[in-house]
Amino acid sequence: SFPPLQVIRPEPCGVCGSRIRFGKAAIKCRQCQLLLHPKCRAQCPGPCAPRPRHHAWPCEGVLADFAPAVPPLVPALVVQCVTEVEARGLTETGLYRVPGTEQLVREWKRRLLQAGGTLPTLSGVADIHVVCGVLKDFLRGLKEPLVTFSLHPAFLQAADIPDDAACSTALRHVVSKLPSANRDTLAFLMLHLLRVSQSPDCKMDIFNLSRVFGPTLVGHSSPNPTPLVIMEDTPRQAKVVAQLLSLPPDFWRGFVGTEQNRVPT
Repeated sequence: SFPPLQVIRPEPCGVCGSRIRFGKAAIKCRQCQLLLHPKCRAQCPGPCAPRPRHHAWPCEGVLADFAPAVPPLVPALVVQCVTEVEARGLTETGLYRVPGTEQLVREWKRRLLQAGGTLPTLSGVADIHVVCGVLKDFLRGLKEPLVTFSLHPAFLQAADIPDDAACSTALRHVVSKLPSANRDTLAFLMLHLLRVSQSPDCKMDIFNLSRVFGPTLVGHSSPNPTPLVIMEDTPRQAKVVAQLLSLPPDFWRGFVGTEQNRVPT
């Protein structure tokens, strides 16, 4: 249900993204707290169907805390964001580089985490950059990066190997050591980013994507890096992602099954 209310501080509408000004009428979903213009009610995505509270995902955790019980162990939130981006984002210039409205990104991430496994549809998010933002924010907000703290040095060392064949062999070996959920999710994301890199409209080649996703996927080897470590790690993070994206798509498909077969070899 959507009880009416008056806006006290300007907030973006959860459907169209434009600001609801001070003193204007708005409606807010009682279950998921989504705020809308009254006129946007018809475009609101289907019922949010919140699950019992103990089924909601944690606000933070490691990747395995969000993964399903059966392989491929890719969290539904990641699958849904990627599916939505591929459905309508592959013609957008600067995909993943152009930021979405920060408040909408936070709001939709909160909704998805609160919903647990029964996710509200993302088709109601008008701006695809908001969906990209939710995916990046979810990955950034994990208690440890996708490559894990313990394997972080091994990924950096493998990516630094000058010989391409030896680098590829070392990276495959390190990927195989990742926890299953991290490995499957990394594979799923690599195949997705390869599709983005191959879309001429996006103008996001492997190196652009590596710069964007280096800090998000590779991060640092500890939760509280010093400013010096952050500075030293940043170019190396991008190098790791670029090298991972250089591995053959069939390597990644081996972890997530045949449905990921849209990347040309």
